Amino acid sequence: MNKLPMNPLELAAHGPVIPVIVLQRVADAVPLAQALVAGGVRVLEVTLRTPVALQCMREIIQAVPDAIVGAGTIRSVADAEAAKDAGCAFGVSPGFVTRLGHACRNLGLPLLPGVATASEVMAANADGYQFLKFFPASAAGGLPLLKALAGPFPDVMFCPTGGITAETAPQFLALPNVKVCGGSWLTPQDAVDAGDWGRITKLAQAATALRR
Repeated sequence: MNKLPMNPLELAAHGPVIPVIVLQRVADAVPLAQALVAGGVRVLEVTLRTPVALQCMREIIQAVPDAIVGAGTIRSVADAEAAKDAGCAFGVSPGFVTRLGHACRNLGLPLLPGVATASEVMAANADGYQFLKFFPASAAGGLPLLKALAGPFPDVMFCPTGGITAETAPQFLALPNVKVCGGSWLTPQDAVDAGDWGRITKLAQAATALRR
């Protein structure tokens, strides 16, 4: 019996930070996921930015059952279909268009759609999306814009992503309309290249400790 798709807000219940992962080698996928889960980080956004991304997702889903794997950088219906076929539990898009939102809903793929302006928030809301990725967070206005959006959109929650660091994450997480934040600092490329999984576990533990 198939499980019902999760409400994207459930992602925030598993910890304060969702790592944004770019994998260049399939061999790194499972040990990286294991290192993150060992540090308490279960929700993993693997971006569709490399040719091996979908294979990496499949291997993590197969080998690391405690991981909740989602596909990032979903830009098209074909991307959403590929993520669903790979077994992903959710998808994340850098922006939002109605066609993609409808396709994800029809596929049963929970979507965290990206927005950067009030108009984009309204467009996503009109299609039934209330939990949104604020991207690129730092470049698009950061903390001041999120505070400003809280006024007209008190019922909308955000996952700011883009330019956030271990140092600035607590400031974002302190906002009442921020449920979780995304970041690439948990998986530095030099650590992945070196197979320094212990370092990544420590970064994951520190991120988990940010829970408010």
